[in-house]
Amino acid sequence: MPRLRLLFVVSECVPFAKTGGLADVAGALPIALANRGHDVRIVLPRYRVTKKHPAKQLPMSIGVPVGRGEAWGGVWETRLGDSAARVYFLDHEELFDRPGIYNEGSGDYADNLARFTFLSRGALRLSNALGFKPDVVHVHDWPTCLAPIYMKTLEAGTPVGAAASVLSIHNMGYQGWFDKDELYQTGLGWEVFHPRGLESFDRINLLKGGIYSSTLLSTVSPRYSREIQTAEGGHGLDGALRERGDSVIGILNGIDDEEWNPATDRHLPAHFDERDLRGKAFCKAELQREMGLPIRPDVPLIGLISRLVEQKGIDIFAGALGRVLAEDVQVVVLGSGEGWAESLFKRLSAQTDRFRASIGLNEGLAHRIEAGSDLFVMPSRYEPCGLNQLYSQRYGTLPIVRAVGGLDDTVEHMVTGFKFHALEADVLADMILSAAHVYRTQPEHFHAMQRSAMRKDLGWDHASRQYEALYRLAISRQVTARLPG
Repeated sequence: MPRLRLLFVVSECVPFAKTGGLADVAGALPIALANRGHDVRIVLPRYRVTKKHPAKQLPMSIGVPVGRGEAWGGVWETRLGDSAARVYFLDHEELFDRPGIYNEGSGDYADNLARFTFLSRGALRLSNALGFKPDVVHVHDWPTCLAPIYMKTLEAGTPVGAAASVLSIHNMGYQGWFDKDELYQTGLGWEVFHPRGLESFDRINLLKGGIYSSTLLSTVSPRYSREIQTAEGGHGLDGALRERGDSVIGILNGIDDEEWNPATDRHLPAHFDERDLRGKAFCKAELQREMGLPIRPDVPLIGLISRLVEQKGIDIFAGALGRVLAEDVQVVVLGSGEGWAESLFKRLSAQTDRFRASIGLNEGLAHRIEAGSDLFVMPSRYEPCGLNQLYSQRYGTLPIVRAVGGLDDTVEHMVTGFKFHALEADVLADMILSAAHVYRTQPEHFHAMQRSAMRKDLGWDHASRQYEALYRLAISRQVTARLPG
């Protein structure tokens, strides 16, 4: 099959900048595609946080119409890990040299429309300036949704404007809403402000514009691709997604199976695999020691790593803790988020020797919780794909998940984990205690489940093949659309 030229336009990318799972995909999928021989280029802003990563400044600058003027920025280049995938940072200090990516504290940056106008159109102009003519431009979530609109309008006559476009939706809950009076920031005219463009309830909705403008749409799991076409899961855009139903395709995320490998993980005190779990028992004892819990191999140790927010079902988890902690179990939590949850978990940590919480981000501890826990809880209200249930299975830590989105797609009940359906504290408590009962009373079955989970192929190779097929489908549709009718 011929080599593809792929331009990724992203607002975050591991290891350079991250707030969520989008960054993990942007940092892993291009490597997998480059390893398959494709020419992959990634463009993202040069945030303050990215400046700690070595990069070479190129002898060029990019001018982008923003608002009523033109913003000029520099360009820096590096590679993504050890791969052939090239990364370009668009540098504009006034727009991007800030503590946050989208916001600080609880407030979004007021000029986000201007910031991501610069990224979206700047990435296309950079591609033309480099002489890189992509077959597909792959954009991700609302911050880059202007790119496929520009490809059909202001950049239509350029080489990049002829490419197919794919929009990956990682989370429908974030859509890029702005007052219509800010449309001038984009350089686009009112002809794009209509119900099959950027207009939604008399405001700008960037995600909606991307949905209607992209050649194809992808989501990060098959079930999520169906859920977002319902009133419950569509966050107000289910009608637009149903209208484009034959163009919405779900592809499960993979994981970095080198970074998340219990046989080599640099964060662990001992290593293990599905053939020999003795190292996992040692990891459990060391996790109990690290968290100040009694060191007991017999007690089920339950982990949770999450943003402490409503989407992740933290209120449901909190409601289940009374019943769960009344039993002989241990619970370890890592995360940050809503103040009430942080306060509750800190208080419980001081009140009982069955519960410990670490508030904040700690990459090493996250790996040790995945390795040392017996069970892992994910009671999400919605979950486009989810990564922790994949990490957990890789580490023989059986996930307890609500059967939504990618959680339902990736966990087999009583085979590689446990699933429940109703978003209720008592239902979650029942499932946690049922899983703990299996751990205690059916050790052979529990170990068989662990081995089944650990043997699954969770890496990016399979997913990259599916994306490759998606790109070729997008190219064929783009060619068909250009043919005279």
